[in-house]
Order: sequence, then C-alpha cells, then structure tokens
Amino acid sequence: MNRYNVSNSEGKYENESGEQVLLNKLGIANAEEIDAAELVLLEQLYRSIFEEAFPMKQIDVAMIKSWHRRWLGNIYEWAGQERTVNISKGGFMFAPSAQLPKLLNEFDSKYLTQLTPCSKMSEQQLIEAIAITHVEIILIHPFREGNGRLARLLADVMAVQAGFKTLNYQSWECNKAQYISAIHSGMSMDYEPMKHWVRKALKSN
Repeated sequence: MNRYNVSNSEGKYENESGEQVLLNKLGIANAEEIDAAELVLLEQLYRSIFEEAFPMKQIDVAMIKSWHRRWLGNIYEWAGQERTVNISKGGFMFAPSAQLPKLLNEFDSKYLTQLTPCSKMSEQQLIEAIAITHVEIILIHPFREGNGRLARLLADVMAVQAGFKTLNYQSWECNKAQYISAIHSGMSMDYEPMKHWVRKALKSN
C-alpha cells in the first residue's frame, strides 16, 4: 500500500522498494530504514530550532520551506520545494500542484501574517490559531513528503511562541479517524473539530 497515490509520472521510487520508498540520495529502498533516517534528521531540526535559534518573529512560507530543506535536504533532491505532482491519501485528494503558488501565497497573507507570532495570545486564541493553520497547511500539502510532520513543527513553534510547551500528539495518533475528519471539516472552514484536538494536545503536557 503506497503512502501516497501519485497521479503523475514524476513520482519516482527506489528500485526494489515495491513503490514504498521515494527515490532518495541515500539509495535506501527499505521503508523502515528511510523512516528511521527521516526521524533522526527531524530530531536534529527540532534541536536546531528550539535550542539554537528559536523564531519569535512572524512565520512565513519561506521559513517553512527552509525547515523542510534543512530536514530532508540530505535525503531528497526536492526538499524545500513545492511538489510538482498531484497526491491523494486514503482516497482524499490534496490541493492540485498547479494551484500551490496561489494557495501558499494566500496561506502566507491570510493566515501566517495574521496569526503569527503568537507571543501575546491567550490559550484560546492560540488553540484557534494552531487549528486554523494546521488544517490549512495539511489541505494544501505543499511538499512531496513530510507535510504532517512539518505541520506539527509549525504548531509546536506557535505554541512555544505563546509561552506553552510543544504539543503532545498522542491523542491524535490514537484517534486518527477523528483527526482526519477534523481536517476534512476544515474544507468548509469549520475549525471547531480541529480546535478540540489541538486543545487536547496542548493540555496533555
């Protein structure tokens, strides 16, 4: 079962990976090995952001792209770049790749500019801001891989900007169907279900 279904010939996989592992610089064809490599690099990115140079300023799409490039640049050629393929997951189609420049520009001006930095937000304001930005970036799905983890990183940065700890995502992992449903609700700009899951993740620390 593919992690993503790709409706475009640009989706390249490692030979002998059974279309389980995307073509990568390391030549890894084993799904568990590539997952482990991505995890180690993600932990390094978190340390870099939260311990070395934490951004208290407004977050923008350029910063998110730089996070993605710093995270996966040693694994994938396209790290930090907007995807050029259309992808779906579980039968749900994410934003068409041709619309990404327009959608990311709107995400920047309509959401990130308005909702970050979060330094002066109340807890309720923060929950709403994280819920909205999380839903919107997931629906856009700007990258070929790693969108969910980047969206969580964005949420964590926003939480710390507001003086909270990073979120505990265990409740999301244990209730994936409800989490996905909350994302889908956001298509009609109903963010209440996602606010519920953000509140749980924020409160469980």
